[in-house]
Amino acid sequence: MPELPEVETVRRTLIELVKGKTIKTVTVLWPNIIKKPAEIEQFADALIGETIQDVGRRGKFLKIFLDHYVIVSHLRMEGRYALAKKEEPYDKHTHVMFEFTDGTELRYRDVRKFGTMHLFTKGQEETEAPLATLGPEPFDEAFTATLLKERLMKTNRKVKAALLDQTIVVGLGNIYVDEALFRASIHPEKISNQLTDDEITKLHEEIIKTLAEAIELGGSTVRSYVNTQGKVGQFQLQLYVYGKKGEACRNCGTAIEKTVVAGRGTHICPKCQQLS
Repeated sequence: MPELPEVETVRRTLIELVKGKTIKTVTVLWPNIIKKPAEIEQFADALIGETIQDVGRRGKFLKIFLDHYVIVSHLRMEGRYALAKKEEPYDKHTHVMFEFTDGTELRYRDVRKFGTMHLFTKGQEETEAPLATLGPEPFDEAFTATLLKERLMKTNRKVKAALLDQTIVVGLGNIYVDEALFRASIHPEKISNQLTDDEITKLHEEIIKTLAEAIELGGSTVRSYVNTQGKVGQFQLQLYVYGKKGEACRNCGTAIEKTVVAGRGTHICPKCQQLS
């Protein structure tokens, strides 16, 4: 599933491709992707004549701002956007098409059909699901080490499980939780409310640094992720532990191990991340 760096990369490329374009028609070929409103025709009709003003992000969600509406889009496992000319053929995995008045189309393609779109009147998107319960953004000033400590002290879950919880902090998924915990020398099974102040301070720092570095390199392509222009990310070349089972730790040379934490495949260095 694309995490914050991948979604941020898609956001940036979408702005380049579609900002200022006006929607002529909307075609929905797989209705289950549209979660709000309930009527597909209402979704399509509301967008006719709307111009894309900007593209934002909230956690792992894209926010496509139009004149009067906001589309909140979640890519889930395989979702991706691409710009094409209207006359270009599309395949069976293309499920939503936004035709613009200039003859181009923004196409949403999703092999697994897990992606979602919600349509809100502008200003309402943060007050309802799926955005209403999200935690702070890692790059916001409000996300301090003190805030992270307050939230981690309230749970006795393993720290990996807590960091995957989007109500604690948004944008982190399996890849970047593993990487941030490694960089902070914290075992993913350590109980959240047993972390020391120094560990939380270091974890806070490494969450921000890891995500920032990943954004700079266009995210991580470890399976099928590409940005809106079809380019792969490069941060996977910098990963310390994720997907490195059996390889030597870049810090100490110990073989990276893979286990399961919070139901997710989890990569650790048993020497650098000791469970005390």
